[in-house]
Formats: sequence, C-alpha cells, structure tokens
Amino acid sequence: MYDELKYWYLRDHKLFWTLSMSQIKQLCIITGFKKANKGEIIYFSNSDVPRIFLLKKGSIKIVAVDEEGNETIKDIIQKGDLFGELTLENDAQSNEYAKVLSDDVAICSFLMSDFENLLLQNPSLALSYTKFVGLKMKRIKNSYVNLISKDAKTRLYQFLKDWAEKEGKRTENQVVIENYLTQNDMAQIICTSRQTATQLLNEMETKGLLVYNRKEIIITDITKL
Repeated sequence: MYDELKYWYLRDHKLFWTLSMSQIKQLCIITGFKKANKGEIIYFSNSDVPRIFLLKKGSIKIVAVDEEGNETIKDIIQKGDLFGELTLENDAQSNEYAKVLSDDVAICSFLMSDFENLLLQNPSLALSYTKFVGLKMKRIKNSYVNLISKDAKTRLYQFLKDWAEKEGKRTENQVVIENYLTQNDMAQIICTSRQTATQLLNEMETKGLLVYNRKEIIITDITKL
C-alpha cells in the first residue's frame, strides 16, 4: 500500500509524465515519503544530506534568514511544486527552511545525488526539470522586482490578487480564500512590518474590499483590487 501511494503520487505529477511505468516504479525505490503537520519544519538548506522535495498535499512556506537573523518568506509552495536544492548544488551560504502552513502535508523527496543520476539516465526528464526550475526561478525573480518597484499597499493588493487567482473560489466577482497565513506571514511576504500589514488589511475592511478572519479571506469584488 505504501509503495502504491508513492507510485500514484509520482505518476500524477507532470514532471514525470515522460517516464514509463517501470521507470516510475524504479524511481519509487529511491523516494522518501513523509507526512507532516502544521508548524513542523521539514527542510533546512544547510543539511548535510541535500534533498529535493515534491509537495503532493497542503501548503508550505520557504523562509530565508539573513545574517542578522531577520526572516523573510521567500516563497509559498503549493501542491505539485518542488523545493529544496533545486539547482542541484548544495549552497553552504544559503540559509532557509521550509515550514508547514496547512493542517497537514504529504511530501515525496529524493536525495540530490540519486536525482542527479536519474536525470542522467533520462534526457527527457532532465529537459522537463530544467524548464520547470527555470520557470520557478523566473517567478521568484519577478516577485522580487515587484517588491523593489512598488509600495507596500500595491504589493499587498497584488499578493491578494495572485493568491485569489491561484487558490480562491470565485462566485461572479467575489472570491473566498482559505486563510492559512498569519498577518505576520503576509507582512514577510510583501516585505513590510506586521503593523503596516495589519493597518492595510484594516483599511481594506473599512472600505468594504474584503472580510478578514483566521479561517478565510473574502474579497468582495476582485475587480476593485
């Protein structure tokens, strides 16, 4: 049952569609499967045994820590996304960790060395992986450009619009988002203080743009953001 679960999780991911049934089963032999609960830290970038992770269920935040100990949310990982040592290089200077945001998550992982060997054996998978990582790095780069060029209010509005598009349930112009982020999380994502993020959210509620609570965020009219 355990191996079958891993098998179907991998087979379902678009990155591995180019592999045959036998190759997927071979891949399952080197795959670690893990479940984790909300608040659990599941990855440190300076690990002695670097891994690549594939998220199959739930949400995770990647937090970067600078030399002074300040934390910034670098990325929010969703179902089907990859994280870990994606460049296939163990960067000793990198200091980040992954923490579970949702009630529970399911993760597949590979030793970086095993995954490198797999890519060497399967050129089509290597090409798919290169494109996959390239698009991910481009998205992260674009998010940093937006942080530099826009004020906090604009960054918050843009973040909420992106979040609504990815995960929100839309009824006409109203969008409901399951809220697994704290106000401090949002502040870190848009690189501002918690006080500023709270003030901006309160202003949006006063203007009738959204309804905010710990369980959900209701954007009353997405076209007005």
